[in-house]
Amino acid sequence: MKAKFSLTALMFISTICYSQVKDSTSVKTMAYIAEKFPITRVLNIEYDHLTPYTFTSKLREQEIPEAKVRDFYKARMSANINLIKRPKWVLGTNLNYRYLSIKTYTKDPAENIDFGSREDYHYHSESLNLTYFSKLFGKMMIYTGSISVDGSERHFERLRGIATATMVLRADARTKMTVGLLVAIDPTVQTPVIPAFTYEHKFSHGLIADVILPKSVYLRKKITENSRLSVGSELDVTSFYLYNIDPANRKYEFRQIEINSGLMYEHYLGNSFVATFKGGAKSMMRSRVFEKSASYGSYVFQAKPEAAFYVNVGLSFDPFIKKTAER
Repeated sequence: MKAKFSLTALMFISTICYSQVKDSTSVKTMAYIAEKFPITRVLNIEYDHLTPYTFTSKLREQEIPEAKVRDFYKARMSANINLIKRPKWVLGTNLNYRYLSIKTYTKDPAENIDFGSREDYHYHSESLNLTYFSKLFGKMMIYTGSISVDGSERHFERLRGIATATMVLRADARTKMTVGLLVAIDPTVQTPVIPAFTYEHKFSHGLIADVILPKSVYLRKKITENSRLSVGSELDVTSFYLYNIDPANRKYEFRQIEINSGLMYEHYLGNSFVATFKGGAKSMMRSRVFEKSASYGSYVFQAKPEAAFYVNVGLSFDPFIKKTAER
C-alpha cells in the first residue's frame, strides 16, 4: 500500500523512456526485457510457505508462555485492471485475496499441558484508483487518488483513502528517479504522511539497481533473454480480521510487518506468462492485534516472532507483455 504511487510512477516512466529512445536498438532490447517483468501485473497468483518458528507474546501486558508456529501457508491472488485510459488520466481497479492457514503449538508450564490449534483466515481488498499526469516546474508530475475497502469472508470491514503526488526527477535510457509523498486517510495508521523515493539505474552487462522506498531494494541481473535473478529485501504485511475472541464480541485486526530478504528468480514462459521463485529469510518485525476502531499503536496483543525461512512460488499473466515484444 505504501509504495502504490511509486509503482505507478515507475510503470509510467518506463513507457516514457521506451518512446524517447525508440531508434536505439540496444535500448529497445533492454526495454523489451524489462517489460517482460513489469512491476504490477494484470493477474498474479502466489503461494508462500514458512518453516516453523517460535514467538513470545503479551496479552494486555501479561506475559504468555512461549508458543510455536508449526505450519504457515499463504495463498494470494491479485488483479490490476485499467478501466478507462485517456492521455492525461487513467481509472483502474485493484483486487486482492489472501488465504492463510496457521497451526500453532503451546505448552503451559503451570498445568504441564500441551495444546495446539489450526486456524484459517480469509482477507480481501478492493480499490478504485485514479491517476492523473501533469507538469510542475517543468517536471512530470503523477497524482493518484485511491479508495479501498477490505474485509473477510464474513463482512466488509474498513474503508480507506490514499492520495499521492510524485515528481519525475529523471527519466532517460539508463536512469529513472522519482520523489514523492503519500497521504493515508486511515485511523489505524500511525504515520499518515510518508515520503517515498524510487531509483532505477542500468549498469553494463545487464545489471540493474532497483530501489522503491519504503517498499523494496533489489539488485537485478539478466541471466538470459527470458530470465533474471534479483537479490535484495522487500517490505510485506500480513493482516486479517478476528471475531468472537472476547465476551463483548468486538472486532479485531491482526497485522504483522515483515521484511523478506533473499533471492528472486523470474522466468518469462511465453504467451504473456511469467513464473517467479523467491526464497530467503523472513524477519517479522511487529505482530499486533488491535480493535478495529483503534490504531495500530493501541494494541491488546503483541508477539515477537523469531526469523524464519520462506519459499514463494508465483505465476503471473500480463497480455501487454506480448504487445511490447512485438513492437
